[in-house]
Amino acid sequence: MLHIVLHFVVPALIALVLAPDRWLKTWLILTATMLVDVDHLLANPVYDPERCSIGFHPLHTVPAMATYAALFASPLALRRIDALRDSFVVRTSSLIGLGLLVHMALDGIDCVT
Repeated sequence: MLHIVLHFVVPALIALVLAPDRWLKTWLILTATMLVDVDHLLANPVYDPERCSIGFHPLHTVPAMATYAALFASPLALRRIDALRDSFVVRTSSLIGLGLLVHMALDGIDCVT
């Protein structure tokens, strides 16, 4: 149960720190990344409290996490193109990448306990 709570609380804390003036929108984007757990539907059983998600589910693999890191870093890659760097799409993509990385980190906690 604590695991699920953390998937809501940690993004809220991040949103409050990163974007206090628009924390709710930021939190909603970060929390929406929980949809990545749709890949759990491919497993049998769908839920196994003893199973480590990292490396087991397709969207919880190292190549997927590399993609999430690239999404998060997209503003850095576009820093010389001012019009793109601060665009809504790039900011949102970066938040989605951050949310997915946070999600993976939180899921990874279950793998070491």
